[in-house]
Amino acid sequence: VQLQASGGGLVQAGGSLRLSCAASGSISSTNRMAWYRQAPGKQRELVARILTDGTITYAASTKGRFTISRDSAKNTVYLQMNTLKPEDTAVYYCNLGWGLYQYWGQGTLVTVSS
Repeated sequence: VQLQASGGGLVQAGGSLRLSCAASGSISSTNRMAWYRQAPGKQRELVARILTDGTITYAASTKGRFTISRDSAKNTVYLQMNTLKPEDTAVYYCNLGWGLYQYWGQGTLVTVSS
């Protein structure tokens, strides 16, 4: 299984970015797709998660500003990030899992300038 993330970049505070992550390989039809992020000197944290049945979980810090969605037919997950803040600066990683299996994308850098 491989995950290919794209869409990161530099944006001013208050701006928007959309991340995409496409998964390929042998993937369970029932799975969870998520975005995590890791800022310099900090632990990796969950940003948002979406299950096959559409159940969504957001981190408190992103709820109301970020929207996660998925196209299960394409095994692709998206993260629409609005009203970005400097504290959103991090490397964003997509994650795919089912049961005990878990896979990570390569990470895409999001930098929010003040």
